[in-house]
Amino acid sequence: MSNEEAQIVKQLSGMLQYQAASVVSRVLLKNKGGTVTLFAFSKDEGLSEHTAPFDALVQVIEGEAEIGIAPAEAPAGSALETFQVRAGEIITLPANRAHAVKATTDFKMLLTMIRA
Repeated sequence: MSNEEAQIVKQLSGMLQYQAASVVSRVLLKNKGGTVTLFAFSKDEGLSEHTAPFDALVQVIEGEAEIGIAPAEAPAGSALETFQVRAGEIITLPANRAHAVKATTDFKMLLTMIRA
């Protein structure tokens, strides 16, 4: 992203459109410190259980979703603890803990991943 692009004020919810039966994403910022990615999930779509090596912050822009996070020090394969999130809320995804996302409505989120 050029400095000129970075200085333009933008409406976050309008930067990415929903696509039927899909999850779409757009990287807004990427550098050695981390990434900021906007996601749009159509209802009932999601990201399967996975881990990431860095902490991440989810900011809910539109809609509602279930976010599952493995409890601290839980054995591999343990059930995820489920959290209901909606527009205006945030949740932290701790590094190296399994997590998953499932949209219960059309859902947009901003994911900020910080590299430690």
